[in-house]
Amino acid sequence: MTSRWRQMGHSLTFRLGLTYVALFLTSMLLLFGTAYWAGVYRPLLREAGQVAAEADRLARLDAADGRSALVAALDSRQRAPGHRHAFHALVGGDGRVANSNLPSWPHQPIVGWRLLEADLYRNGEELDYEALVVERRLSDGARLIVGRDVEDIDDRDELFAVSSAWIILCAALLAIGGSFAMSAAVGRRIDAVTRTARRVMAGSLTERIPLRGTGDDFDELAETLNLMLARIEESVESVRRVSDNIAHELRTPLARLRADLDELGAAADETEWQRLAEQASAEAVRLQSIFDALLRIARIESGQHLAGSQRVDLSSLLADAIELHGPAAEDHGPVIEGAIAPGLAMEADRNLLFQAISNLLDNAIKYGGDAGPVRVTAERTGGCIRIAIADSGPGIAPAFRERVKERFFRLPETVGKPGTGLGLSLVAAVVALHRGRMTIEDAEPGTRVVLRF
Repeated sequence: MTSRWRQMGHSLTFRLGLTYVALFLTSMLLLFGTAYWAGVYRPLLREAGQVAAEADRLARLDAADGRSALVAALDSRQRAPGHRHAFHALVGGDGRVANSNLPSWPHQPIVGWRLLEADLYRNGEELDYEALVVERRLSDGARLIVGRDVEDIDDRDELFAVSSAWIILCAALLAIGGSFAMSAAVGRRIDAVTRTARRVMAGSLTERIPLRGTGDDFDELAETLNLMLARIEESVESVRRVSDNIAHELRTPLARLRADLDELGAAADETEWQRLAEQASAEAVRLQSIFDALLRIARIESGQHLAGSQRVDLSSLLADAIELHGPAAEDHGPVIEGAIAPGLAMEADRNLLFQAISNLLDNAIKYGGDAGPVRVTAERTGGCIRIAIADSGPGIAPAFRERVKERFFRLPETVGKPGTGLGLSLVAAVVALHRGRMTIEDAEPGTRVVLRF
């Protein structure tokens, strides 16, 4: 039981519930305190001030006109009409009562003001009075006690005491119940997040946090966490696919390299030895290019190339790329046609952008066939720079247009052709680094890759 209470004490929802109860009860106490001051205590102070003024006036009358004038004034005060019954007691210095309509009074002098029970009996009935009295000491030592009935204020005081006690008790019970209900509701939502997180940690990446459909803060948090889980699942799946593809792509060149090295040891003459050595070297170069491309993509995706950002003249960069790939295009058959608007510029890493454009031109030349030219267009439209590279080849089926951006993915019809399957992955990484968008469209015929920055 102790550990359970300790665990509850560490719970945020439990502490929030206690804070809610404390604030609620504090506000109730402040509310009732203000009402008591306005409805009970302040009226008592007002009556005490008026009674004290009467007592001072009567004491001055005694000093000026004598005791008989004081007694006459007390009798007249008692008979005067008013909604508050007047009380008094005049007690001589020897303790004898000279004049009084108070049933009793304290033997000790009254300091300030005081409430006394002053019930009277008339015609066999008890009349309830509560007298607010003050005392003045006269010149000959006599005690003058003057008061007024405040039974209505006293009744209000009792009503406040009883009703406030019950209301605060009921409010406390409701607040405690409400805090437990609130804590339970919040706790269930947090538990749903915790359970989902534990299942994800156990390896079930398809788990998602259930939504209530209320659109509240917890639903918004759950949607955000679900998006994060989807990204994590996608990333893990991507890593798995990349790992499988790396193993598949490297298995063949490694097997060839090992076979070449085995044959190299048993080569019969120098010519055979040189041929096998060149084959092994070519396989090693291919392996090196794969690893270099993977490392380059990883560095781009981690943002390590941002330090090289500067103002780049895209019009000049595209012209240089077209000039560089022109001879290769002529060897394969198609020509490169350019329609580039002048003055295009942006903040970028020039080397990475040149590499991305080169990869796209290389793909268009190799896989576009010789059916028509490779077209390069660049313009500023809609507040962004649009670069499009289109070929006239067989095109890419819609089902593969997103997958070709994955590492090592190759279209079925291009599996036998040279390449590593990393070209478009590097382009996608470069575009993402520069906060751009890359889309693959149908050029009718052929494929159009559009970059927007």
